[in-house]
Amino acid sequence: MVRALPGGVPRRKSDARGTQGSSGLPPVSSEPILYVCVTCRRAGEPDEPRPGELLAAASAAAAQGSGVAVTPVKCLANCNRGASAAMRANGSWTYIFGGLDESCAAALITGTRMLADAADGVLPWRGRPELLKGRLIARVPPIDFVEEPE
Repeated sequence: MVRALPGGVPRRKSDARGTQGSSGLPPVSSEPILYVCVTCRRAGEPDEPRPGELLAAASAAAAQGSGVAVTPVKCLANCNRGASAAMRANGSWTYIFGGLDESCAAALITGTRMLADAADGVLPWRGRPELLKGRLIARVPPIDFVEEPE
């Protein structure tokens, strides 16, 4: 049985942060990463510059000195709610946000830092930048996540 997770702590089979697990997958990066979709654009808008490209550039500028890597990606498959970005850190849950623009860059970097600092791998609600609270699209469990039965 899967529990509702709001406010809950994920349960993990093991803590495989920074090591190669038995799955043969490469090690989890210790650097927090913000992936920004650079192909996002809204219907009816011109192709250049794309809002995703502007968000990626603003996020990269906001990330200077923060320890967050900003990585442009070609598509996060969230076209109806773009521009989109996904954050992950230390084998944590991955958080996908949409409906973003350049004004969200600093909030994304702050959120990514918060996720990197979260011991349980869950982005805390308290203290999360307001710009992110209504823009969450999905969160994806870490690859080694196992829900313990109640």
